Amino acid sequence: MKRAVIHIDEEKCNGCGECVPSCAEGALQIIDGKARLVADNLCDGLGACLGDCPMGALVVEEREADEFDEAAVQQFLAAQKEAESPAKAPAGGCPGSMARALHTTSKETAPLAQEGETPSELTQWPVQLKLVNPGAPHFKNADLLIAADCVPFAYADFHRQFLRGRVLTIGCPKLDDAMSYVEKLTELIRINDVNSITIVYMEVPCCGGLAGIVREAIKRSGRTVPVEHVQISLEGTINYRQTTG
Repeated sequence: MKRAVIHIDEEKCNGCGECVPSCAEGALQIIDGKARLVADNLCDGLGACLGDCPMGALVVEEREADEFDEAAVQQFLAAQKEAESPAKAPAGGCPGSMARALHTTSKETAPLAQEGETPSELTQWPVQLKLVNPGAPHFKNADLLIAADCVPFAYADFHRQFLRGRVLTIGCPKLDDAMSYVEKLTELIRINDVNSITIVYMEVPCCGGLAGIVREAIKRSGRTVPVEHVQISLEGTINYRQTTG
C-alpha cells in the first residue's frame, strides 16, 4: 500500500540521535552512526520526530510501505524492554556492575592518592548509564551529572569542575541506544526526586543528542528539574554554560 512514512536523508544525517526519543514507537534508532527506520510497520507517518532534527534530514514521504501496525509496535517495545531488563542478566549478575558507594568527599580520597596525584571525586559505581540501577540509594535527591563519555578525556579538570558533589552517569548518544537511555533516565528522575541535572557534552553535533535524551526523560517523568548545559570544545575548554528549567 502507498502511505506516509518517514524518510531519512543519510547525506544530511549526522547521527546526533535527537530524533530517536521523539519517536514513541521506537521506529528510529542510531545504527552505524546514522538514524535508521527499523521497520516500515513501526512508523505511523505522523512526523513527530521531524522538528527534532537539527540537520533537516527527516521528511515524511508518500511511498509503498507496510501498513502501520500498533500491535507490532507494542511487541517491539516490549521486546526491547525485556532485552534490557536486569532480570535477564546471568545469575548473580556481573560483579563489576554491582551498585556500590565509594568515598564521599575529596578529603576522604586524598589519603588514598599517591603523592602528587589528584584524588578522585567519584562517589559511586557503576557510572555507565546502561548499567546503573535507578533505585540505588546514591541517586536519592542527588545532583546528577550526565556526561558524554569523551568529555573526561577532553576536559582536564573534569573531576574538580563537574564531578565534585555530583552523582555521575555517562553515555554516548551516537553509539548507544538512545531510547533505552530515555527509559532509564525517566525512571531514575521519577523515583528519586533529583535536585538538579548537569549535562556535559562535546561540541561535535552528535554529542548534542544527550540534551535531547535528558529533555525527553524529564518530560516523561513528570518532574520539574533545573538543567545546566555545558559544552566542551575539542581543545578542552568550556564553550558555554546555560541553565534551563
